[in-house]
Amino acid sequence: MFVIRQVATEDVTTLLKLARMVHFINLPPDRDIIASKVVRSRKSFGRQATEPRERNFMFVLEDLDTGNVIGTSAIISCVSWPGHPHVYLDVTRREFWSDDLQQGATQVVLTLGEDVSGPSEMGGLILAPGYRGHAEKLGGFLSMVRFHYMGLHKRQFSKRVIAEMMGAITPDSHNLFWDYLGRRFINLSYKEADLFCQHSKEFMTALFPREPFYASLLPAEARNLIGRESDETRPARRMLERQGFEYKGHIDPFDGGPYLEVARDKIPLVTATQKCSLTGELTGTGKSVGIVSHESDIGFRAVRTTFTHRGDGIRIPAAAMDAIHAVKGSKLGVTALPDRSGTKSGTKSGTAAGTIAKPASKSKTASKSKPASKSKTGSKSGSRSKSTK
Repeated sequence: MFVIRQVATEDVTTLLKLARMVHFINLPPDRDIIASKVVRSRKSFGRQATEPRERNFMFVLEDLDTGNVIGTSAIISCVSWPGHPHVYLDVTRREFWSDDLQQGATQVVLTLGEDVSGPSEMGGLILAPGYRGHAEKLGGFLSMVRFHYMGLHKRQFSKRVIAEMMGAITPDSHNLFWDYLGRRFINLSYKEADLFCQHSKEFMTALFPREPFYASLLPAEARNLIGRESDETRPARRMLERQGFEYKGHIDPFDGGPYLEVARDKIPLVTATQKCSLTGELTGTGKSVGIVSHESDIGFRAVRTTFTHRGDGIRIPAAAMDAIHAVKGSKLGVTALPDRSGTKSGTKSGTAAGTIAKPASKSKTASKSKPASKSKTGSKSGSRSKSTK
């Protein structure tokens, strides 16, 4: 059985090994940086991080049969604030026309932008190679648990959520987009620049030109990376798009990978998450499948399990109860997940998809959350420019 729990100090060495397996945006293979993130995460789960900018929630996936940590994912509560901007390249298009030649051209334009509005970010995830393609879809579990936790603790996160899709990296840790653009202004390799960003991004705003840059001046192999995620990242993008994330024309200035974004309260898994009481052990076959979590003195723990729901309570198998250290009467977090037919488990006719249906006598009209206000970040270049989608 597998359980996702909050990271612990003793996980640092394993996380370092995982970080060395792949290039990981939010978790570089540096022991000191990883240890620092673990400390921040422990304070965040322990409600000791009072400022949003201090919160960083790290989850680890543990194989209970072996006791090994085999994966990780994270949520960063606030990625920017005044004096510490989120830096991106705004991708727009400019149209040109010649009356004499009776022909025109459309040019892709890149402009450095800054966002200090403080969106939350879905930190990337790592799953050990030996567990990829597992029947229990562990990569999806690691990804979805972040939305489950966000649904339980909405106030800990911004009303706007972004996700960085990693661009294509060569086997020797190079990126052609950076080599042909960023390195012309900043004398650091892609790996060096990416690592330095863990400490500060001031060098980007200080050394990178503010003027619009025409992408046609780049070699084709670099232009082709604009707004494109790596092959390994494509499944993660599809999953995020199913949760409402969209590309709004912002890319990472380092590798050219796209930034996706969504309003927190429009994420299906966030809105589907609710709290229930554990009424006892499930002895038969559960009618629904979902993520069930428990928060206690030993921290946050979650499993993907079958369950049955009645009234305001649920029943889960004994093994799941043991895995999350829950007993009868414990308050649990519950998110029903889609079944194979594409519908949400735990739903009944007339109820919202992904929510646990309640008896008609107890149902209440759900209030609609207001859409998150759009943050205006960076000026668009040219009155005739259009954002690429």
